[in-house]
Amino acid sequence: MKLHIGFCGYSHHTKGYYSNDNSKLTGYLLRLQTEGYCEAYINQRKFEIKKGDLLLVKPGEYYDLYIEGNQMSGDYHLFCEGEWVDEWWQRSFKDTVSRIDLDEKILSLWRNLIIELRRPASVEDNELSQYLLKALLVTLERAVKDISPAVRRPFAVTRMLRYIEEHATSGLKVEDVAQFAGLSVSRAVHLFKSSVGKTMIEYVQEIRLSTAINQMKYTTMTLEHIAHNSGFGTYPYFHRVFKKKYGMSPGEYRKKE
Repeated sequence: MKLHIGFCGYSHHTKGYYSNDNSKLTGYLLRLQTEGYCEAYINQRKFEIKKGDLLLVKPGEYYDLYIEGNQMSGDYHLFCEGEWVDEWWQRSFKDTVSRIDLDEKILSLWRNLIIELRRPASVEDNELSQYLLKALLVTLERAVKDISPAVRRPFAVTRMLRYIEEHATSGLKVEDVAQFAGLSVSRAVHLFKSSVGKTMIEYVQEIRLSTAINQMKYTTMTLEHIAHNSGFGTYPYFHRVFKKKYGMSPGEYRKKE
């Protein structure tokens, strides 16, 4: 399925700005406010856009942007179209404005897509641009779902889950997780257990075990290397946790597979 990216970039305004386009959008417009404040008008309906707001506008709608003079405003923006984007849009409800966490993964994907599109046409890797676009849109969709009222858990818990998922195989501490969520350690521990139904350590161990199993199945690394690479540190500790969970040693499991 072919995709087309009309434009993708970052803008920073300090002197005011006003767009006045009387034509309907022919593709999808995405705009993520990273600094300051502005106003967007979708089909003449006013939306106040603040830091962390993701604006989504679909084909056939009218779009105008207003930034007051002396008002700082920074945003990443993207215009795209194609069959894959149509399917992405239709598979879940897309609100016009959603507040999301300004995750570095999202910003990094957006920056990398901008850089890729700046390359001269002779060396441009169109396939990579399309994969970056897909990764960005799917990541934005998950970011919106993470704060949706349908997700019946506090957003602080979602932040803890995401942090653990990213750092479980490294030197992770409960204090780091709590700090990332902006909570005290005691509050973070209690909130996580009551919302997820397991402790942070239990969740960490699940991720580490899953990582270890994948490496046991699809690599020839030694079990000692896998133990270290999965975040267990030492093989004896890995052996103890694994056997408690699966009723056999890592070596026995590997032979069975």
